[in-house]
Amino acid sequence: MAKLLLIPTILLLLYAITCSATVYTVGDNSGWDISTDIDSWARDKTFAVGDTLLFQYSQYHSVSEVTKKNYEGCNTTNVLQTSSNGNTSFALTEPGDRYFICGNRLHCLGGMKLHANVLGDRVSSPIGAPVAQPGGNLPPGSSKSNNPSSSAFHNMIRMDIMVLAFFGSLAILFHVM
Repeated sequence: MAKLLLIPTILLLLYAITCSATVYTVGDNSGWDISTDIDSWARDKTFAVGDTLLFQYSQYHSVSEVTKKNYEGCNTTNVLQTSSNGNTSFALTEPGDRYFICGNRLHCLGGMKLHANVLGDRVSSPIGAPVAQPGGNLPPGSSKSNNPSSSAFHNMIRMDIMVLAFFGSLAILFHVM
């Protein structure tokens, strides 16, 4: 009987682990764009270790991670990492401040930059950060995204984990009997 209690416990733990990380689409449906008020978007967000920032943008933009000094001055040289493929993910793997700017200095000066204060450890997810595909989904010149929201993405992950947990439970159950 005690072995049968193991199955619901495993399912509960797997569900709790998948709920710990969030994928934030920067700017939501407006995306990473000069017309998006990034400061307002970020104001009510709490970023934590395990979360992912997903930047979606048109061919007229890029995203660069920079130091605090370069963030404050919109310095687009000496970046820590950069991407211009239109669909870029940054995994938040440790606590601390992270700084992102558009590679076009004028756009950065116009407010196209993000400061993310990443809070301490959340339970690590067994799933790695989602990897963005090159090219993105935005048509040239567009600032809108047709991609599903981050909550839809999480629902897909949760469903995958639940299916795996179900079949794992069946395997345990049949092995026990």
